[in-house]
Amino acid sequence: MSLEFQPGQIVSLDHSDKNLLAEVIQVVVARQLCWLRPLLLANCTPEPPIITDLRDGSHLLCPLNLVRPALDTEVITFLSQILAKEPKSNLDSAAQQQYYQFIQQIYRGIED
Repeated sequence: MSLEFQPGQIVSLDHSDKNLLAEVIQVVVARQLCWLRPLLLANCTPEPPIITDLRDGSHLLCPLNLVRPALDTEVITFLSQILAKEPKSNLDSAAQQQYYQFIQQIYRGIED
């Protein structure tokens, strides 16, 4: 399956019960990587899901095979919760820690 992502497209990086929604900045086809700007991390286990605003988080280079196009229903539901709030000038330490732990889990899964 060949996916062609476009700059500005919202994609999802999924692991276990968490989804990272991110905006595509650029696709590096030669290296099969996608440069992403994180938007939010959704923990879908509890009802309602816990949403962490990551709009000020560090950008990410991610293998293309780990990314999928986000569904409109995900984007609308989750983004509406964070867009109603003003972005913080800095990512708080709890949000930053959740983001880094999620990325570590993803990359541990690749190595296994």
